[in-house]
Amino acid sequence: MNGSYDKTAAVVVLPPIRGGRLTDKSLRAWLAQSDLSQTDAPQELLATILAEVGLPYPEQGLAALRMWGQTGDRPTVWIAAADPVYLEPRLDHLCLHALNRSGIPASDLRPLFDHLQDTLAEDRRYGFARLGSYGYLRAREPISTSSVPAYVVDQREPGEFLPTGEHMVMHRNILSEIAMSLHEHEVNLRRMAEGKQPVNSLWLWGGGVAPEKTTRPQPPLFADDPLLAGYWESATAVGELWPGNFAACADASLHGFVAVTPENDFRTATLEAYLTELHQMLRSNRVSRLILLFRDGVRADVRRSDTLKFWRRDSELLD
Repeated sequence: MNGSYDKTAAVVVLPPIRGGRLTDKSLRAWLAQSDLSQTDAPQELLATILAEVGLPYPEQGLAALRMWGQTGDRPTVWIAAADPVYLEPRLDHLCLHALNRSGIPASDLRPLFDHLQDTLAEDRRYGFARLGSYGYLRAREPISTSSVPAYVVDQREPGEFLPTGEHMVMHRNILSEIAMSLHEHEVNLRRMAEGKQPVNSLWLWGGGVAPEKTTRPQPPLFADDPLLAGYWESATAVGELWPGNFAACADASLHGFVAVTPENDFRTATLEAYLTELHQMLRSNRVSRLILLFRDGVRADVRRSDTLKFWRRDSELLD
């Protein structure tokens, strides 16, 4: 772990803030005094967090880490994430829709993955599995896969995120077989009749094998994200589910923490409640520094001494 990391700091992932979501003037003024920055480049959550705390990013096996986080057991085979997507044909390109983000139910995914297993896994080159709302592909030989999850590509043209390398042809072939198998499946026909997007492909990413378990000092994690949980589990580090508030995270840690709030709550009231609690914790010396990572690419580095910047009352990044 990076020796310069502030062990009384908190790294916190929060809902999006841009687009005028933050209306409380006192909170806006507080954040305006911090070091604010933004990026419009697609962000993978694990990579973003590890960069903040100075931890190594895995060279492969992200899907295996995610399964590890879901099951508590280290996978022992080559595996890739195979997450449900809708590839929408547009005039001159495709647009990817990450269906996990829209909350596709397990009752829809279960028959689709069962069908893929029945139709494509006969020779045992491949195997398909579903855990909750996540899908996986087991392969006898490695396949080139994307390095980023589907939510990074959501609402974008997927071409620039597709893999390259010696096994790229295998990737293209298996995607073609998956698309043919899913075409006109009864689940997709029903979803289209209900005005929902069909699952017409899978996004294959993070392929590889899980790392060997090691011991590495890391700040405690509080998150429901299985990939983060798997990474922390692989390092024999403390990882717990999101407890619902930041005070519980601080109570459970003497050396800072990483907290990831639930992904799908975009309400202004939720965002402002989170920020109010964090502001109070900083003022009461529960933490010495806050690194706030908003899910739309805004970053705020907040310290108690920022109150001396009293002339900053607002920021265009919060508009």
